[in-house]
Amino acid sequence: MGKYEELFHRSIHDREGFWGEAAEGISWYKRWDRVLDDSNKPFYRWFTGGELNTCYNALDRHLEDGRGNQTALIYDSPVTDQKIKYTYSELTDEVARFAGVLKDLGVSKGDTVIIYMPMIPQAAMAMLACARLGAVHSVVFGGFAPHELAIRIDDARPSVIVTASGAIEGKKTIAYKPLINRAIELAEYKPDKCIVYQRSFVNAEMVEGRDYDWDELMSVASPAECVAVKATDPLYILYTSGTTGKPKGIVRDNGGHAVALKWSMKNVYNIDPGDTFWSASDVGWVVGHSYIVYGPLLHGCTTVFFEGKPVGTPDPGAFWRVISEYKVKALFTAPTAFRAIKRDDPDGSYLKGYDLSHFRCLFLAGERLDPDTYYWATRLLDRPVIDHWWQTETGWPITSNCMGIEELPVKPGSSTMPVPGFDVKILDAAGNKVEAGKEGLVAVKLPLPPGTLPTLWQAEERFLQSYINPFPGYYFTSDGGYIDEDGYVFVMGRVDDVINVAGHRLSTGEMEEIVSTHQDVAECAVIGVEDQLKGQVPVGLMVLKAGVDLNEEQLKQDLIKMIREEIGAIANFKQAVVVKRLPKTRSGKILRAVMRKIADSKEFAMPSTIDDPVILDEIKTALKTIGYAQ
Repeated sequence: MGKYEELFHRSIHDREGFWGEAAEGISWYKRWDRVLDDSNKPFYRWFTGGELNTCYNALDRHLEDGRGNQTALIYDSPVTDQKIKYTYSELTDEVARFAGVLKDLGVSKGDTVIIYMPMIPQAAMAMLACARLGAVHSVVFGGFAPHELAIRIDDARPSVIVTASGAIEGKKTIAYKPLINRAIELAEYKPDKCIVYQRSFVNAEMVEGRDYDWDELMSVASPAECVAVKATDPLYILYTSGTTGKPKGIVRDNGGHAVALKWSMKNVYNIDPGDTFWSASDVGWVVGHSYIVYGPLLHGCTTVFFEGKPVGTPDPGAFWRVISEYKVKALFTAPTAFRAIKRDDPDGSYLKGYDLSHFRCLFLAGERLDPDTYYWATRLLDRPVIDHWWQTETGWPITSNCMGIEELPVKPGSSTMPVPGFDVKILDAAGNKVEAGKEGLVAVKLPLPPGTLPTLWQAEERFLQSYINPFPGYYFTSDGGYIDEDGYVFVMGRVDDVINVAGHRLSTGEMEEIVSTHQDVAECAVIGVEDQLKGQVPVGLMVLKAGVDLNEEQLKQDLIKMIREEIGAIANFKQAVVVKRLPKTRSGKILRAVMRKIADSKEFAMPSTIDDPVILDEIKTALKTIGYAQ
């Protein structure tokens, strides 16, 4: 039995022993009474009775261990031409003082704080300051439109909003404050305190009595101490797209989260304390929470905050410069980033001249890694390229080649084996396990390991409906795939209407709701189709109201504008086509999965329940006019 197989077996058959041992890597104010509390299935809880503080484990404990002068965080911003390094001592001081700021504004244990910031160190400081006080942070991606932010404000009901005056996206400056003001206007719940970090290139106009200047407050703040919280208390809420259009508030607890992420840094990523780890993502996404902020700092590493893009800031060599300059040992990013580099520099000429001798491994996740990109990156870097799969809900990898345990042979198209703690199964529609090699629905046998979602924010029934009820005894991932005869997992994509655009999970159902409000649209469907660069992109199909004589290009521009305003530019909604009718079952359900396969030029079985098979030829003809179904 190999080392991986031995550890995996123990993680499933001796969960309490396995995770109790892993928990010794975390500092506790009070040890747990039970490692795994299964008294209220399926709401499993980890380390009940234990007390800790996540910020203390990420910062203060490292000062006591002699890491005060080690670099904790590197801020590299080609868009503003800034480079700043913070030692563990300096970062602890900044976080403690900002915790003092929040405390002076009345924030205490259990309160919620929304953070709407770009990729700047102050975002991490705000997150860690909340954790220091036992407050619950909810980071909202800075690219989201006011409507999306307003929904999150109403659900989280924050005591304070923390934001910045703006960001630079490519060559565009985006002012955040007007977006914040509009979101508060739209929201039913009205936060009465907003802290604004003013950036040099865009000034935010302040609302008297509500808005506070970050630097002014920090100049007079006293540092706040860490507050002990229960292991089962929430650390953060992170909203993810739901199929109803209403986002789901994923809850992450303190104890299980700290244990799992610290364990994963060595065992999955093969990173040691003192190493530089770079996750090229954004704090607004789960990758940013887990592997830009918490994971590396819990493990005593140096983490990189990169405010830029893989290409265009300034060129396709941006990633190689950062890896070389800061001696990055492992990079974690999305396949989209490498497809962009491959598109702009197919021969890898920008790699020349950079020293990558410290670089050991590339990890890709957030969407399926296509074999072509895998082979290109492997040839270019001459390093292991690891496709691993996980979700906002799980908070850390479900399947991976665990480089710190045992490097296994790679199979392109597969994210390798289940990570210890995740008992992955493939089920048919009736919930029965299927044989090796047969495609089905990917599920994880309960209980899930520490660090995964215990529930949804103030929505336990929705948690059950979304994840547990489809297959009792399992967590339903909403992905399809198969496990081959060697135990390798192949995840093929979503089975619901959430699509993955450049690593961003977005609801096509929500886009349909927006499209359907156009005065000339009678009926619509938005489907996610394959895209070489972004993984998936949304495409709209509309049936117009009778008697409408509308310029199709004008309609498309109207819809692009509507979705940009409601969801944001990240939706990447750029293609729409008018059709006479949509294919449906006899019961009236639109056949979106069939249309997706037509658009992607894939074979499909004619549904026995379709009301009129001829319509599929019409759909194919329409999709061809915009470059699909070739």
